Amino acid sequence: MTDKKNSAIDEKFLFERKANFNGYIFCPHCRSRFEKRKIDGHERLKCTNPDCGFVYYHNPAPAAGAIVIKQGKILLVKRAAEPKKDWWCIPAGFMEWSEHPSETAVRELHEETGLEIKLESLFEIYSGHDDPRTNAVLILYLASVTGGVLKAADDASEAGFFGFDEIPEKIAFISHRQAIKDYCERYLK
Repeated sequence: MTDKKNSAIDEKFLFERKANFNGYIFCPHCRSRFEKRKIDGHERLKCTNPDCGFVYYHNPAPAAGAIVIKQGKILLVKRAAEPKKDWWCIPAGFMEWSEHPSETAVRELHEETGLEIKLESLFEIYSGHDDPRTNAVLILYLASVTGGVLKAADDASEAGFFGFDEIPEKIAFISHRQAIKDYCERYLK
């Protein structure tokens, strides 16, 4: 099998697992089996041990990033890993446990591009469902470059600024495509 074929199989598997409570079967507290139950109007996993009662809430993961515009061009990075390897996106990533979304945006942008930024304002919040690993709540800021040298790193294989008439065709996630569209509608008309 080719790598491309393996990626497609992995992505299908990941989407199926994600839709089935990430494949969780056992309670992380007492190791008893989970069972599906209707709780608060949603199907959830509940521990079968009556002395435990742990409920797994299948919630989205928060992520944050920044839209950086320089000389009328938007900063994008090419993904170095699956999902959507070799597709472009806005520099962003998942929040760490102790981070504020603004800290995540600054950290992720620096890790992926080498640039230091100053957040100017909140741009928009998006709900993403097309990542096979998890559903995400993407918090995007508008930011300006304050230092650093542009160089792809971490989970980005390339980084660059693109005119809005030269945006790559392969933008990795729907929320990123929507954010670019929203930016154009708000600031370029």
